[in-house]
Amino acid sequence: MSVERVPVSQSQSAVEKSATAELIDRLSRFEGPPEQFLVNLLAVQCQVSGATTGAILRIGADGRPELLAVYPPIRQGAASPTWLAQSVELAPKVISEASTTIRPVHGPDDLYGQPAERQLVVVPLRGGAGVRGVSAFVVDGRDAQALQASRERIELTTSLLSLYEMRLTLQQRQLDLRRLRMALETLSAVNEHERFTGGAMAACNEVSSRWEADRVGIGFLKGRSVYLKAMSHTEKFNRKMKLVQDIEAAMEECLDQDVEVLHPVASQATYVSRAARELSQRHGPTAVLSLPLRKAGEPAAVMTLERPASQPFRLEEVESLRLACELCTPRLVNLYERDRWFGARAAAKLRKGLAKAIGPTHTWVKVAAAAVLAAILFLAFAEGDYTAEGTFVIEPVQQQVVQAPFDGHLVAVDAEPGQAVKQGQLLARLDSEELLSRLVEAQAELFGYQTRMDVARGERKADEMRLAEADAKAVAARIERLEYWIRKAQIVSPIDGTVLRGDWKQQIGASVEAGQVLFEIGPLEALRAELMIPEDQISEVTRDLQRGELATKRHPDLRIAFAVERINPVAEVVDQKNVFKVRVRLVDLDLQGRHAWLRPGMEGIGKIHLGRRPYAWLWTYRLVNWVRMKLWV
Repeated sequence: MSVERVPVSQSQSAVEKSATAELIDRLSRFEGPPEQFLVNLLAVQCQVSGATTGAILRIGADGRPELLAVYPPIRQGAASPTWLAQSVELAPKVISEASTTIRPVHGPDDLYGQPAERQLVVVPLRGGAGVRGVSAFVVDGRDAQALQASRERIELTTSLLSLYEMRLTLQQRQLDLRRLRMALETLSAVNEHERFTGGAMAACNEVSSRWEADRVGIGFLKGRSVYLKAMSHTEKFNRKMKLVQDIEAAMEECLDQDVEVLHPVASQATYVSRAARELSQRHGPTAVLSLPLRKAGEPAAVMTLERPASQPFRLEEVESLRLACELCTPRLVNLYERDRWFGARAAAKLRKGLAKAIGPTHTWVKVAAAAVLAAILFLAFAEGDYTAEGTFVIEPVQQQVVQAPFDGHLVAVDAEPGQAVKQGQLLARLDSEELLSRLVEAQAELFGYQTRMDVARGERKADEMRLAEADAKAVAARIERLEYWIRKAQIVSPIDGTVLRGDWKQQIGASVEAGQVLFEIGPLEALRAELMIPEDQISEVTRDLQRGELATKRHPDLRIAFAVERINPVAEVVDQKNVFKVRVRLVDLDLQGRHAWLRPGMEGIGKIHLGRRPYAWLWTYRLVNWVRMKLWV
């Protein structure tokens, strides 16, 4: 019998494929923490694709890439490799395009112009909400087919991350269902009883059994103290027992803070657990957990659990117990209140009624009633200032606009906003080279016509002389016009004042059009304001009521008095509202002293005093007018 021999290379390939399949299968069933899974995933992907190293990155909350895992790990204190920095740079582009990107990775020993032997493969990591991160790998790039095969293997194995996330989600849902089932089963055990004693005992026993507690107690608030009402596996107990007193002390400690109290206490906990510690040390050592039982958001009872100190309560158990307590509390509180004898129930109801009638609650009601009555009297008889209010803009009394005389380009700017200028001072200069050229041509043409005119005069040719004279006059008129525009190219200030608008120093060389506003100049010695009063208040504003005050955004604490000068009779639409512009004159303005900060263009709120009216009318007249308009009354 002959035996067929398998080539060594094929045997090694089969072994590698088997090992790879085993690694992928183990990784697909991995149940460890995410940090360890990412490192294992990188190791498997490097082995499958033949990559030498790899990393996983995501975009953080600040928009910058964050490194989640790298394989093999980088030694502490070592410099970041070049390929990793390149991956961080490519991550935003790969995430935005959602496609794989391949870039060459040059080493420090590579010769200039030599093709890179390694390639960086950056693959997007997709999730339910889109691309959430990238994975980067350094592979051998000398063989194009091998590089393509490595890319495909990396993209295929990336799905293991989604599989791991799905498994974590499924485990969390199973844990939530288990918690809900335990809480519902506890509630079912309580609902089987119609009396408080049986229901409380059932709750304690059920919680003790399901959460492996040695002792579970339920205490209810009565007055200012908590009284133990039920204990697991114990039908009768005496409140004089030291154990019962320590349990009640731990319950009161929990109820006072209205939080879950654990012992041993976590390092980051901020609650007090002294009574819980004493209960654990005197009757243990045990792990203690107290949970407040709330009704309508107010703590009404406490459940305390104890079990061996070797089994401290985990966060998942605390959450499960919290859910069970929230479900069982309404039933237990109702049973507790209903099971009291008739006299106790009547006394409790009477106490609540008396507390509302003559107790502290009644006192606040009386205070509130007195406050309401005082408010009504105040609104009906007290009077306040009735004002027409509107926004305003400070502007100079006199303002001169400087326009571009003709189409051209700015070649020089000698003024800027805030600069004081004199009449005739140069503000800017337009390009006049073309005008000068045309002027020279016109002057040469004028000289030619004058020469022809002299020749015709000498030859006594009257017709030619008159034609040359007419042409010379036309050219002279053109020269005069060109000289006028050349003079206009020097833009000067028409008045003394301050440049209010016109920042052209950053735009030298910009083209301007004839009539375009270049500068606004006005003297700051005289300012006024223009208020925009809403149309529902303008009927109250007349020239007889001339007083008011302005408050700017720059100094809202300073009031500037004014007098009304003119009311525009036609409304204008400003910010989609009809307003009337009211021009006012500023009174007692000291621009050299306390009002030196005031500048044109400042905005704020202005109020015109219209007399005094009751506060009830002041606060309701707009609503009353709106209702009248809607109801047409």
